[in-house]
Amino acid sequence: MNKAQNNDGKGVLIISAVIVAIFVLFGAVFPGALKAGADWLFAVLTKDFGWFYLITVFVMLLFALYIAVSRYGSVKMGKDDDRPEFSNFQWFTMLFGGGMGIGLVFWSVAEPIMDYMAPPGADPETAAAMYESMKTVFFHWGFHPWVIFAVGGLGLGYFAFRKGRPFLISSALEPLIGDKVRGPLGKAVDILAVFATIFGVATSLGLGAAQIVGGLGYVYGVQSTTALTCVIIAIITVLFTIATMTGLQKGIQLVADIKIWLSIAFMVFIFLFGGAVFICDLFTNTFGGYLGGLITKSLWMENKDFVSGWTVFYWAWWIAWAPFCGQFVARVSKGRSIREYIFAVMLLPAGFGFIWLSIYGGAAFHLNELTSGAIQAAVSTDYTTGLFALLQQLPAYVVTAPLAIALIVFCFLGSANSATYVLAMLTSNGDVDPGKKLRAGWGIAQGAVTIVCVLIGGTAILNILQTVSIVAAFPYMFVMIFMCIAIYKALRQEFDPDFSFSAKKEKK
Repeated sequence: MNKAQNNDGKGVLIISAVIVAIFVLFGAVFPGALKAGADWLFAVLTKDFGWFYLITVFVMLLFALYIAVSRYGSVKMGKDDDRPEFSNFQWFTMLFGGGMGIGLVFWSVAEPIMDYMAPPGADPETAAAMYESMKTVFFHWGFHPWVIFAVGGLGLGYFAFRKGRPFLISSALEPLIGDKVRGPLGKAVDILAVFATIFGVATSLGLGAAQIVGGLGYVYGVQSTTALTCVIIAIITVLFTIATMTGLQKGIQLVADIKIWLSIAFMVFIFLFGGAVFICDLFTNTFGGYLGGLITKSLWMENKDFVSGWTVFYWAWWIAWAPFCGQFVARVSKGRSIREYIFAVMLLPAGFGFIWLSIYGGAAFHLNELTSGAIQAAVSTDYTTGLFALLQQLPAYVVTAPLAIALIVFCFLGSANSATYVLAMLTSNGDVDPGKKLRAGWGIAQGAVTIVCVLIGGTAILNILQTVSIVAAFPYMFVMIFMCIAIYKALRQEFDPDFSFSAKKEKK
């Protein structure tokens, strides 16, 4: 990296670090004021701009599909003679791994049951509510989040691998703002990406810690407190920060492998013992309904409270994760065609999620009926215990309960370590091998931000995490809109070098 590039990276690093430090210090000293301000912003964004989140993500879906099926889909994420770095099997495996996160573990039982008790359109606790619940869960975890990640990754991968630009979010806007991408405007975009990533990851880490605490309380009777949640976050932060500093790549890979195989083992176990026929019937019925109502659901705001509390939160969460997950899917897809890339990123992780949610959600409904509402009662009391309430109704609970806690920890470690790497890269001018000290610094920062969120929100962590995710993602949503325009302009110019949005073609 030359001196100018290094200075650019330091500028983004310093400003980003100062913003995070101000947030942490202000939250620690004035938690009430920070919560009040964040709650006000949350109310404004969800009530007045919830429609904008829905339309933006729906347009991204249409944009991605258009790019994939058009002539632009044949363009490579790399030079024309580049070949994929990974075999199809390795690539598919990594995309599946990308689809297995802490959020999917956290919500796989809790959300179906919560939607069943308070569905957006059906009568609560009826068969219609169960079917609507699963269709809603598919909607929240299906194609839409992966379209967001695919678009974010396309902007990174296309301009970095094909155009030779730094692996930065700002590079994707060069077709629109030209040399300004290397000035204050470009740096502001990269700082926004850091800000969104920090709070997107804080949401996941906070929910993961809450589920670990809930599991310890449900299984072993450990009292759930804010202090215990903070201690768990601190311990996990130390673990992944040490791994980042020491470069324990084999250990990190081992964690990823354990996470995947443990996830598959749980899926098979729950499918076999949780009511296989019921799960298959429920999946067949609700997945068809999800596909049939995809467009309607994408723009549905009839129940504004439900949409604001669930759908808008999810869309904001996915947008906040776009720099992180986009970097991951782009990095492993170098040498693939854009068509290959978009369809794989949209379909493979989403497909894994559909199967996962069908098994966990279906088993939860089946066993809830057999036990006269035991799982529903547990979720009503503490939604973080839904997974453990499900496992309690299955064989070998003494073995599966601690393994479930281990799975959550492994998901926690993997997400935090990867996000640390991305944050370090974003603040070192796109260096694909950022310094270990920089990674360690961002690891500590993630832990600190998450702890502040927990301290502000207390044990009712969901509300504060919803708030910071939506607030952090709102400005970055505009970056993604302009990114779509820039991608189209760059691809159009590949086939028509004279193309311009602003200038009319000269008459011959």
